[in-house]
This record gives sequence, C-alpha cells and structure tokens, in this order.
Amino acid sequence: MEGLCDVFTLPDGRIGALRRKAPHILVFSPQGELQAQWVLPGVRCPHYATAGHDGQVYVVDLDGHQILVLDGDGTVQRVLGQPDKPSWGKPFNHPTSAHLAPDGTLYVTDGYGNSQVHRFDQAFNWLHTLGEPGRGPTQFSTPHAVRVLADQRVLVVDRENNRVQILTPDGGYLGELGDLHKPMALAVLQDGSILVTDHTPRLSRFRADGLLLGRARTFSTVAHGVAVGHDGSIFLAEMVPTMLTRLERVSATV
Repeated sequence: MEGLCDVFTLPDGRIGALRRKAPHILVFSPQGELQAQWVLPGVRCPHYATAGHDGQVYVVDLDGHQILVLDGDGTVQRVLGQPDKPSWGKPFNHPTSAHLAPDGTLYVTDGYGNSQVHRFDQAFNWLHTLGEPGRGPTQFSTPHAVRVLADQRVLVVDRENNRVQILTPDGGYLGELGDLHKPMALAVLQDGSILVTDHTPRLSRFRADGLLLGRARTFSTVAHGVAVGHDGSIFLAEMVPTMLTRLERVSATV
C-alpha cells in the first residue's frame, strides 16, 4: 500500500485505493480481497479520486495539471486540462479534487496553484470559476477537496483557512464548518451527516446543518482521504505510516 493518498467507493460497492506509484489504483471487494490493479498512463502525482453516479472515476493529477476520467474498468476515457501545462487563473494549476454533483456538473478544486473552484457542465465544458485568494467568504487558501450534497450545496475544504466553506452552486456564501486544524478531506454518510479529516489528527462528524456531532482521533499522523462504504463503514487513507483503515459502526447513530 506504499504511496497511498486516497480511498473511494465505486458504484458497485468495491473500494478503490489511490496510490502515487504504479499500479496507481488497487480495487478491493467490500470484504478486502484485491480484485484489480489499474495503471494510469502519464500521471504525475495522483492526489484524489472519486467515483461519480455516472459510473466513471475522476482522478486528479496534482502535478500533471489534469483530471483523468476513467470507465469502471480503469480505462482512461477523457482528459480534462492540458497535461504538464499549468494555467494561472483558469483550469488547472495543481488541482486537488473533483466531484460530480447530483445534476451532472463537475466541480474541481484548484488547489495548490490557483485558489479557485471550477465548474463544468455534463459535457465537461467550463461553466464558471468561483473564488480568489484570501480569508473572506468565497475566498480560499489551498482549496483541498470538494463535495456536493444532494441539495446542491457545495462543500469546499479551505485547508489553510482552517474551515470547510458551504456555498451555493453559483458561489454564494452560506456558512462554514469551523474548529478544524488544516482540514484535508470529507465524505458524506447515508444519513447526510458530513465527515471531515484534519491535521490534529482527527475525524469530525457534522450534521447537515453544521452542528458538530462528535470527534475521534485517527490512527496515523493524518488521514489524507476518507470514504464511506455501501454498508456504512468508514475508510481512511492514512499516509504516515501508510495504511488503509476501515472503521465499522458499533452503536446507533445520533
């Protein structure tokens, strides 16, 4: 599992582990049996991956300045961006995360170079860009991950500002999740509550309206990635030391 940087759930319930060395994606059954290994040609530094409701997998190449769109067998179907050609103020400059919204639009946090979030239509045409460097509403300092909720609220991990911003699809500021120390990644449980990992290191759970429900320390120095399995299990991609951790629910939810 050397080089592990993220974990994601495929539509059929399998678990994908993203690594920064070939094979870049290891695919496991829900029971933990290795079923497939995918190599991503031309990728420089895989950062995050998500599986969309369209059955495709979106892999963000941090240092290649590109988004790879894979089919369910790991074959590259499309590349967004210009590989190895960063762009200032437009896609992409060290992008970090991508997520397919319920309406089929794609959001990309961009990331280590630009302090922006880009939105694309269902045909992957650019629609608009949100944000700028700063500390205020809809301003970012290292937007590190993005998720779009069922009600179309957009959650952006604003890492160096120690918060998760909550936005409308057009970039309107709705609020934020705070009391976080350099948040890294987020995932959504079946009940709509939100999981956030940070550098403390810890895992926090928030209600959909932003109320903090609980916290737990993670096992490694930091969980760079987090995902939720179809059975409600929580998976953590921990980097130092490298390990994939599975947490199972043992009591009723709040």
